[in-house]
Amino acid sequence: MTSAPPVRTVHRNARIHTLDPARPWASVLLVADGVITAVGDEELLTRLDGDPEVVDHGGAFLMPGLADVHNHHLEAGLADLFQLQLDGTAELPAVLDAIRAWSARLPADAWVVGGGWGSRLIPELSAVKALASLDEAAGGRPVLLYDDSHHNRWASSAALALAGIGASSPDPDGGTVVRDPATGEPTGVLIEAALIPVERAYAATAAVGVEDNARASLRGIEILHSFGITAFQDAAASLPMLEALKHLDDTGRLDAWVVTSLLVNDRIFGAHPLGQDLIDVRERYRSTHHRPDFVKIFLDGVPPSKTAAFLQPYLPDDVHGAEWRGETTMSLEELTGWLLRVAEQGLSAKIHCTGDGAVRMTLDAVATVRAAGHVAPAFHIAHGQYIDEEDVPRLAELRVTADLSPALWFPSAIVDAICACVPRERAERVHPNRSLIDAGVLVAGGSDWPVMPSPNPWLGIQGLVTRADPTGTFPGTLWPEQGITVAEALHAYSLGAARAMGAADVTGSLEAGKSADFVVLDRDPLAVPADQLAGTQVVQTWFAGRKVYEN
Repeated sequence: MTSAPPVRTVHRNARIHTLDPARPWASVLLVADGVITAVGDEELLTRLDGDPEVVDHGGAFLMPGLADVHNHHLEAGLADLFQLQLDGTAELPAVLDAIRAWSARLPADAWVVGGGWGSRLIPELSAVKALASLDEAAGGRPVLLYDDSHHNRWASSAALALAGIGASSPDPDGGTVVRDPATGEPTGVLIEAALIPVERAYAATAAVGVEDNARASLRGIEILHSFGITAFQDAAASLPMLEALKHLDDTGRLDAWVVTSLLVNDRIFGAHPLGQDLIDVRERYRSTHHRPDFVKIFLDGVPPSKTAAFLQPYLPDDVHGAEWRGETTMSLEELTGWLLRVAEQGLSAKIHCTGDGAVRMTLDAVATVRAAGHVAPAFHIAHGQYIDEEDVPRLAELRVTADLSPALWFPSAIVDAICACVPRERAERVHPNRSLIDAGVLVAGGSDWPVMPSPNPWLGIQGLVTRADPTGTFPGTLWPEQGITVAEALHAYSLGAARAMGAADVTGSLEAGKSADFVVLDRDPLAVPADQLAGTQVVQTWFAGRKVYEN
């Protein structure tokens, strides 16, 4: 029998919340070669041999590293390093001012790329007058700016021309080129799949190599570390992302547990290859800290652009009429076929569903997969803001995870945008988190960053408890009966998320044999008033026994 490696580091004098039901609290962690060898109290120190390093945490609160079950870390890193970042609450004049200031720093033929403009501006931007303003602000440059949902784009005349989009261009399947009603000319607003040609036109001019993407991935992970996050699931993995992650791990620079979701279909990124072609190469990119174990399927869009699939109609308008419920990207038969195919290959699936109609279709498909004997694959309802009351217990019965992302369970600009197109009494019944937990559903916290401007889990944790905007920007509460406890919220953003992404064997709780991933906080979140949770500051973040962030 091989003996355990000698203890290298002792972490003591801490209030340790382990998330291990067998031993919820401790004061000492022993670590060897990046792995926890023992969890206990000061008595452990009497049994040590040698002269290990001792880290005294001065009585601070210490818990497992947090996990984010749904983000787009590479996109966020690229945005932080290279792109214009807009305020989603800004009105059009302020957006144009920001574009003008950014463009003035660029070469005459450079693309203006970035975004975050508020989707509530879509009606105002859907006019040739707004397109002329965009062209002027950008100095005639090609412009490609995503909205706050990342499902739609605002493009300049130069970008449309480079993408071959004009008055005679047909709308693609699953997308809409918004046009001037009198002339048929594009206004620059591209809904869902209509954005793909512009994304590809931009990609053709951007010489981004493996090391560039690795740099962006590293930047994304650095930001995650600053919020205590040491494990995450990227919800839309492309081949360049797989290459970057493998490169980082091979060179000893991947300081996080990363699970990737390989794109089956794509309406918003312009990625290639997709589907089985991407699945077939996944094992080339598996590494110590990277697990390409999921696929990602976009089943619907988002409510503000009326592309989410609902069971009941949207508010009527001149374009969609009075009975529009949205559409799914696949039929039930197609979705079921994909889930059976990936299950047979040992893969799990994250399915983007923002409307309750898409959620129901997913549950119907998963029921068929489970009935076929596939018990191992995990299935995530990604976002799942709207779930019909009758379907809540089905998530538990079918062992489907509720991927809670982004944090829309409190008043926000996005919720206001949804209320503009969905009857308010329905729109405000969003994220039934209390009902899900009571039904026995595994809930996992995520950010959908950079769709949300920050991956800060503490905003989401406070909001899960209070159902009020933790920033104080938007008044009131949103369906307060669905608030959960602080302990439940912490679980969703640690062990719950780790279990959901299939990484609980190595992280998510502090137990002997698991990676020494933990975070030191400036307060005890279980002891402070709920309205102070969002102010939680990370003092230190440790991954595999190494300090990777210090405030």
